[in-house]
This record gives sequence, C-alpha cells and structure tokens, in this order.
Amino acid sequence: MLPPRIPRPRAADHGAGTVRGGLPVIAPWPVRVAGAEREGADAPMAVGTTVDHLTETYRAHYRSLLGLAALLLDDTASCEDVVQEAFIRVHSARSRVRDPEKTLAYLRQTVVNLSRSALRRRILSLKLLAKPMPDMASAEEGAYELLERDQLKAAMRKLQRRQREVLVLRYFADMTEAQVAQTLGISLGSVKAYGSRGLAALRVAMEATT
Repeated sequence: MLPPRIPRPRAADHGAGTVRGGLPVIAPWPVRVAGAEREGADAPMAVGTTVDHLTETYRAHYRSLLGLAALLLDDTASCEDVVQEAFIRVHSARSRVRDPEKTLAYLRQTVVNLSRSALRRRILSLKLLAKPMPDMASAEEGAYELLERDQLKAAMRKLQRRQREVLVLRYFADMTEAQVAQTLGISLGSVKAYGSRGLAALRVAMEATT
C-alpha cells in the first residue's frame, strides 16, 4: 500500500493511491486547516469530539464520501474537490458537532450540499457510478441487477431532484431513512414519500427505455 500524501489546503489530490473504477484506493490525508497545528492533533474541539476523530472519520470513509459525490456530480476531479472542501467546512464549524458519532453525518450532509451547489453552478447532467442498483424489497428485489447502466442513468435523470437524492442516499449510500432525512434536512415522512414516488417513477422510466 502506498504511503498517504498530504495535499495542500483547498487543492484536490488527484494522485492518491491506485485508481480502481475511477475512485482512489487510498484516501489522501485531509488538507491542513489553518490553526490546526497550533491546536495540536489531540486538542479538544469546542464540543464533544477531537480533531483526530474528525481526521480519522474522514480517512476511514473517504471512498464512500467520494462515491456519494460521484452519484450527484459528473467527474472524479470535482468529487475529490467536494470531499476535501467538506472536510474544511466541517473542521471550521466543528463546534456544531456536539456528538462525535454524528461526525460522519455532518461530512455526508456537507458533501451533498456542496454537490448541489456545484450542479447549480455548472448545470450539468447526472452521471452514476458503474454499479448496479442494490437489491430492494419485494417487487424491486433483483430487478435492477439486469438493467444496463445507460438505461439507469437515463431513467434517473427523469426523476425530480429530491426523488433522485433520496434514492441515491437510500440505495447507493446505504443510509437508513432516518439518516437520509437528517442529511437532506427533511422529515422522515417526506423521505418515505419521495422514495416511494421515486421508485414508482423510476420503474415507469425504465419500462419506457426497454
């Protein structure tokens, strides 16, 4: 395994580790944040966690965060920028992380918000990871495994933005409905409604492409 590299502040590291399927195998060390050295690696954050915990969470979940961004954006370089920017944002606002166990949730939510902003600025089409739709319960179970990636991408583009986000987080990021609600800042009932309507719309869109 290659040793991790330390990227410069606010610059994406495009060469960290071996690229497999468009995603770095090794997460880069998070960017250095001004003042972090003065605080010390083990200095307590304002509330409930440590700089070390944030850094370790970032490194442990780097690939899943990158994959989350990739489901909402269109290229690996932009995804890396978003994920590293998310680390900077959470580090800067770390006093809001009142529970260390919610550090990953804050990172995920920031990645989603930054991805949305990037899409609004660039107005580009969605590209999905080259990965089959995970199994879904009852009628959906196993059906999506037979679908071609291009058909799935075309069908996902036809969904409303919120429906697409709920399906991406629920079935690609493997979040619970409660985690999706927290990440998107909507109620649990809304997650269920968007998910149900999204699946129905996706099924209709998929049938139209066959």
